[in-house]
Amino acid sequence: MSQHEGEPWSPAVASAASAEGTAPARPLVVREGRVVAYRQLDVADEIDLAVCQALLQASAPRRGALTREGAQSLVISAPPLEVTIGPRSLTLPRTGKRVDAEVSVRVFDYGAVSFSFEVPIPAGSELGEIVPWCDELYDSPELDQAAREMVQPLLARLRGSVRGEHDWNPVETYTVVFVRRFDGDPTAGEVLAAPSLASLVLGEPTSRRLSPSQRQDVLSHSHSYFDDDLVVVDWNCAFVLEPSGSRDIPDILELASSQLLELRYYDELFDAELAQVYRALDRPHGRRIADIVRNPWVDLGRRVLSRLVELSEFAERVDNTLKVIGDFYLARVYESAVRRFRIRAWQASIDAKQALLAQAHTLIRSEIDARRTTLLELVVIVLIVLEVLLAVRH
Repeated sequence: MSQHEGEPWSPAVASAASAEGTAPARPLVVREGRVVAYRQLDVADEIDLAVCQALLQASAPRRGALTREGAQSLVISAPPLEVTIGPRSLTLPRTGKRVDAEVSVRVFDYGAVSFSFEVPIPAGSELGEIVPWCDELYDSPELDQAAREMVQPLLARLRGSVRGEHDWNPVETYTVVFVRRFDGDPTAGEVLAAPSLASLVLGEPTSRRLSPSQRQDVLSHSHSYFDDDLVVVDWNCAFVLEPSGSRDIPDILELASSQLLELRYYDELFDAELAQVYRALDRPHGRRIADIVRNPWVDLGRRVLSRLVELSEFAERVDNTLKVIGDFYLARVYESAVRRFRIRAWQASIDAKQALLAQAHTLIRSEIDARRTTLLELVVIVLIVLEVLLAVRH
C-alpha cells in the first residue's frame, strides 16, 4: 500500500480524548522544531507569477510545489512563488522574549502575499514551556506591523506584474508549530495524550486545565498515517509532527489560510457593491421626459454587470486554486483545514451575495426596458401628432 492510501489516525484521537488526564510516560521534549507564523495580506486583483519571477530573479525565487508521495491528490493550478527575505529580530512585549526569525514571502497569483516568520524552538524545551511565547506569536501585532512594513517595498519591486492594486488593511494570521523530533521518539498516540498539546494549539496557559469537551474538539481534527507523525488542525494554529521534515502540510495550511483571506476580501467587496446598488435603487428617479430620454438606469446597469462579472471571475479563481482529485492523506488534511476555517460558509456567503447582485441587475434591466418602452411610446405619439397636424395643415 502506498503511503497516503490509509485512513487518518482516528483510534488514537478517541483514546487520547478519553484519557484526558493521562500524561505520557515521559515528558514531550522538543529536540528539533520551529514555529512558523504566517501573516497574509491581499494586495491586488491578480499577480502574473511569470513576470514576477523575472523581476525577482536576483533574489533566487522558487516555485512552491508539493513533493511527498500522494501529492498528486492535490492539484495547485498556479504554485506560488517563494522568495527569502532574511533574518529579523523581534521582541515580544508580553513575555519579553526576543526571537530571531527567518523571514520569507510567498506570492499567489490571485493577489495574496504570505510572509512567514520561522522561529526555532530551543532544543530541550518541554512542550508546555513554549506555550506562552507561542501564544503571543499567534496574534502578535509586532508581526502584523512587520508584514505591513515589508509589503510596500515588495510591491514596488513587483510593479510590472501586479494588476489592480488593493488598499485593504486586514491581515490574516495563522501559525504552525512544526516539530521534527521529540526526545525518545514518542508515538502519535503518546503525543495526543499529552495535556499540553491542546493547550499549545489553542494558546491557553497550561496552568488552567481545559475541559474534556474542549480538548475533544481540538483533537477531533487530528490526522496521522504512520505511528510517528501527527497533524492537529485548529482555526488559528496547527501542530505538525513530521519526522521526515517535509513541509508539504504547512504549505497546504498556508494555502488554505490565504484562500480564507481572499474570501474575506471578496465577501466585503460584495457587501460594499450591494450597498451601493441598494442606495441607487432607493434614489428617486423621476419620469420626466428628460429622465426618460437620458435613462439614468443604463449606467447603473452597466456598472453592476461589469462588477458582477469581475467579482465572479476573481472568486472563481480563488476557489479553483487547489483541486482535490483523490481521497488521500494530504487531501484529507486540506479538507480538515477547509472545515476548521469554515471556508465553505464563506463561499456560501459570497454565492448568496452574488445571487443578490445578479437579481439586482435583473431588476435594473427591467427598469431599463420599461423606460425604453415608454420612450418608444412617446415617439409613436409624437409621430401621430405630427401626422395629424400635417394633415390638418394641408
